[in-house]
Amino acid sequence: MSLTSVLALSAALHLYIAARLVAVLPTPAGVALAVLLLASAVLVPAGLLARRLLHPPAADRLTWIGMLCMGMFSSLLVLTFLRDLLLLALHVAGGPDLAQATGIAVPLLSLALTAVGYFNARRPAQVKRVTIRLPRLDPALAGFRIVQISDIHVGPTIKRDYLQAIVERVNALDADVVAITGDLVDGSVPELRAHVAPLAALRARHGVFFVTGNHEYYSGVHGWVAELQRLGIRVLHNEHVVLRHEGAALVLAGVPDFTGHHFDPAHGSDPAAALRGAPEDAVRVLLAHQPRSATAAAAAGFDLQLSGHTHGGQFLPWTFFVPMQQPYTAGLHQLGRLQVYVSRGTGYWGPPKRLGAPSEISDLRLAPSV
Repeated sequence: MSLTSVLALSAALHLYIAARLVAVLPTPAGVALAVLLLASAVLVPAGLLARRLLHPPAADRLTWIGMLCMGMFSSLLVLTFLRDLLLLALHVAGGPDLAQATGIAVPLLSLALTAVGYFNARRPAQVKRVTIRLPRLDPALAGFRIVQISDIHVGPTIKRDYLQAIVERVNALDADVVAITGDLVDGSVPELRAHVAPLAALRARHGVFFVTGNHEYYSGVHGWVAELQRLGIRVLHNEHVVLRHEGAALVLAGVPDFTGHHFDPAHGSDPAAALRGAPEDAVRVLLAHQPRSATAAAAAGFDLQLSGHTHGGQFLPWTFFVPMQQPYTAGLHQLGRLQVYVSRGTGYWGPPKRLGAPSEISDLRLAPSV
């Protein structure tokens, strides 16, 4: 989308909010909201395009301001639309005139939701413990634990300290495997190397593994693959490893992002190729950034797929849009023999805001079927 189109769309949506709310507010509040909306109409697209306009750290500061405005704007937009639906319904039903009361309520509720969403996004991700029962699991692997982190998005608003807290929390879990299922970064290796460095301290009994997400391709995927390998993290690229645990074998495979082939033909996601040569009798776990890899994973014969990408919707209105692109939004799902676990993400993207979709560090315990 061109800069002109972004600015026009932003202006139109902000103008809609202004037209519906400013006039019904008391004059001082109406003026304040009008000024806020005018600034937001410029700052939201500026925050999205900050790296085209400026260089870090100035670009990061502009992104911070723009994303905070976007968080507030998103709540204003959704609540203004819902207010209009309510007023229409009241008008049709001959109900009371609540135009001014709801006009005052919308900005106040938007501010409250933005504040709560900010707190949810910036606090350290909580550990979510899930037991996954696999019919083909060797009894010796009962209790095998995979700790999954995903969609951290180290970049303009998420830096070293944020990631360091995640690493410390993951290490405290003493996992058998740590799996990073993509969208780790939003920025180049030279820009973010120091902020990603805490990953070198990640520890797990059988190692730390990574697969690319779509944002790695926006950020220089080849450089990031090399950097993660330098940090001691195994990048799985249409391949697998056989982990030996208590005398039993577990196949852990990984594929590039579902859209990787659009950026590099050698990065096509191929779950079948990732299994080539794997032992037939071992349980098979696939790391794949997007849930929509599940159809190919099921056809290839995997037992479990771990994904991210969706952020669980993160906040309205995106909660409604994710199911239009992905078969699963969050949690554990079944597709034939394949089980799919979708993390809500360990960081956030865009506005520092999470509502109804808390970030998570997924502590996944494998167990035989009952």
